Amino acid sequence: MASVVEYKGLKAGYYCGYCESREGKASCGMWAHSLTVQDYQDLIDRGWRRSGKYVYKPVMNRTCCPQYTIRCHPLQFQPSKSHKKVLKKMLKFLAKGEISKGNCEDEPMDSTMEDAVAGDFALINKLDIKCDLKTLSSDLKGSIESEEKMKEKSLKKEESKELIHPQAIEKLGSGEPSHSVKVHSGPKPGKGADLSKPPCRKAKEMRKERKRLKLMQQNSAGAFEGFQAQGQPASLLPKAKSNQPKSLEDLIFESLPENASHKLEVRVVRSTPPSPQFKATFQESYQVYKRYQMIIHKDPPDKPTVSQFTRFLCSSPLEAEHPANGPECGYGSFHQQYWLDGKIIAVGVIDILPYCVSSVYLYYDPDYSFLSLGVYSALREIAFTRQLHEKTPQLSYYYMGFYIHSCPKMRYKGQYRPSDLLCPETYVWVPIEQCLPSLDISKYCRFNQDPQAVDEGRSKDPDRVRVLYRRCALPYGVYKKNHQEDPREEVAVLEYADLVGQKCSERMLLFRN
Repeated sequence: MASVVEYKGLKAGYYCGYCESREGKASCGMWAHSLTVQDYQDLIDRGWRRSGKYVYKPVMNRTCCPQYTIRCHPLQFQPSKSHKKVLKKMLKFLAKGEISKGNCEDEPMDSTMEDAVAGDFALINKLDIKCDLKTLSSDLKGSIESEEKMKEKSLKKEESKELIHPQAIEKLGSGEPSHSVKVHSGPKPGKGADLSKPPCRKAKEMRKERKRLKLMQQNSAGAFEGFQAQGQPASLLPKAKSNQPKSLEDLIFESLPENASHKLEVRVVRSTPPSPQFKATFQESYQVYKRYQMIIHKDPPDKPTVSQFTRFLCSSPLEAEHPANGPECGYGSFHQQYWLDGKIIAVGVIDILPYCVSSVYLYYDPDYSFLSLGVYSALREIAFTRQLHEKTPQLSYYYMGFYIHSCPKMRYKGQYRPSDLLCPETYVWVPIEQCLPSLDISKYCRFNQDPQAVDEGRSKDPDRVRVLYRRCALPYGVYKKNHQEDPREEVAVLEYADLVGQKCSERMLLFRN
């Protein structure tokens, strides 16, 4: 199984849906007749993105609104105050049918569309949603402050430890910058007490506490109560951890009463090749998309056609793969359908790849806008990634498409933390916190701070690029000696090889006519 692509080159001077420039966008693209999931994983790790079967890469130092690939770390993700608000709103609606006042004015909901190839495809993923920046920034600030307070409390409780242990840091890959970790060291001689250590205690008091803890472990609950009644201060007894924050799964899958007003079910169906479940629900899913386009994006009734819907959101170049060590559903393209009381109200289009779940798009029934389905679906997809990780450990990231700092309405993706941005020159991942100061100064930035670092995956030997000519696969070095007539063709092949990198250029077949 091999990927087959047809490079289309540079497309510049067309409309930008972010800044509304009439001719500011610039990107390189190719039609993917087929793609293996590993090839597409490597492509998006070099800044590429698909829209239907069209795969494109913004020319970052030339386009009006640079689009940086962003990925979230689901295993370390903690929902913010704003995220919890959306999840609680959904639970209240399901349990009691309550509809929150104010609808979704403070939540990102409305996805932005733009022209791509002849106005037919959108180059935006489903998380590109308008939002209230003040609300999100205050929620983000509040979540950071609450995390800092919790850390301070936990440090005070660690009385038996002499040092503050740094949290484990996940390596992002060779050549990638790592976080700096501060460890409290002891004071220099003559400089006073070590504040990182607990205050001195009498040996007699420490023996009593050890005895109490030992008795608590040995005795039953009744004996423990009797021990407490003997005059031991309750403050000296260990307290249960009652203030632990709820996990994302706890918030999503909180139990509902038996007489709940509504029932929500999320089904994952394969879209390419279409599964029987996908075929059976195609018309209903399309009708949701049509209403979404007409009401949210003001499309005329004749524009969201079945063929346009199919090309944009159902057709995918990704080949379905079912390796033994992969997820049960396999790799490839899927629709994640949200069923409320027996009908589809939203559909998240996703790709499941070797190392990530990649968000493609979301459309929903506008009648349910009050549920903030854009945010809710993103949180469900993060939880889904965590679920897939349990069986497939290497699948541990959630790709959210592009982060666009130069467009204020598009900055909210940075709220899904921890997250990284892809350096547009060296293609290493850098924590978003390290990137934001540079982006505040210039809309185009190289995030890798090592001036000597280069693109390690660049094309080093163009003659090894694989091409497909007259149904034969052969190295480009052989092809150009015997079949290349137009000197401009070599320029295009070299440009293609540089953009996709050495690994993909040697695996994928570049169609030559």
